[in-house]
Amino acid sequence: MMWLRHWLLALQFFTRVPVTGRLAGWVGYSPAMLRASAAHFPGIGLLVGALAALVAGGLLVLLPPNPYAPLVAAAFSTIATLLFTGALHEDGLGDVADGLGGSPDRQRALEIMKDSRIGSFGALALVLAIATKLALLALLGAHDVRALCTGLVLAHVLSRAWPLLLIRCLPHVGDAGGSKSKPLADAISGRALAAGAAWTALVVAAVAGLQGPLFVVAPLLASALAFAWVLRLFRRRLQGFTGDCLGTTQQVCEIACYLGLAFLP
Repeated sequence: MMWLRHWLLALQFFTRVPVTGRLAGWVGYSPAMLRASAAHFPGIGLLVGALAALVAGGLLVLLPPNPYAPLVAAAFSTIATLLFTGALHEDGLGDVADGLGGSPDRQRALEIMKDSRIGSFGALALVLAIATKLALLALLGAHDVRALCTGLVLAHVLSRAWPLLLIRCLPHVGDAGGSKSKPLADAISGRALAAGAAWTALVVAAVAGLQGPLFVVAPLLASALAFAWVLRLFRRRLQGFTGDCLGTTQQVCEIACYLGLAFLP
């Protein structure tokens, strides 16, 4: 039952799905519970990916044959995920781009990242990220509907596994008093990391069974390279990470997964 409470807390934190009333009272809350809920971040990715696949696959089946149908499916699939998650990770990407692009000074960059207003670097990062996603998803959809749907599920799970490793590798350097992610990012236990890896392995094994081993190897390698890049960037520029960095890692690794899949024959 504690496992279910942690999963529901992760659902409440990482999506717009309401957990209210008597259910919220049963789930409860504490910083320790929020830290434990991080183990289910890839499991939330499974839900997001399933929703994205359902929208994209459904539209490609229902729409009449047209060269632009994959782009329409990619657009509505992306809209569905943004509504489901409240653009939580995209918000982090915009803040990090503004902070790191706005100042070479570490402390000033952290101050900019806390500003809720979006700047030029953040706007450019969001536009380019969404445009790249749409282009890659449309390319996958034009190639094969099943590849698009399984690729969406795989990418949303993998991209939510890498932030757990970021928490393990770097210290949290955000505002301890005002950061909602501080309890989550304070530390991650080996048990929680193993649970997140189990979620990921389960999905990877299922997708490999459906599409073949190469289908999972390409996005795994691409997202691993993307993670290595953001890890080095945050270590060098910030000497740690903030909650916005977790969202940025998810976004960068998600795009990397699609790019890896795009290279498959």
